[in-house]
Amino acid sequence: MAYCRKCGAVIDEEAIICPHCGVEQVPGTYRQNQNDDGSAVWAIIGFLIPIVGLILWIVWHTDRPKSARMAGIGALVSVLAGLIIALIACVALAVFVNTDVNVQMLGLI
Repeated sequence: MAYCRKCGAVIDEEAIICPHCGVEQVPGTYRQNQNDDGSAVWAIIGFLIPIVGLILWIVWHTDRPKSARMAGIGALVSVLAGLIIALIACVALAVFVNTDVNVQMLGLI
């Protein structure tokens, strides 16, 4: 069983071009890495330590595409969650500060 050296799709052993992504294949150059299981552990590591997830994605994206994808997704989700939490905190702070100023202006404090 052979895999595309770019997208990781299962292709025929004799394929010259990947039918999924169109990249030319050099016969016998890429075999599935047995450690490339795409485990959720890589997503968790990427989520908890986003810079590690990014580094794993950069290093593994050609040799271990499934694991690299999981690490990259974990890092991306972590960064997006952090941005959303920061945005919510800024909005809550702005509302709190404005409420306190408005109360002071009305002389209620």
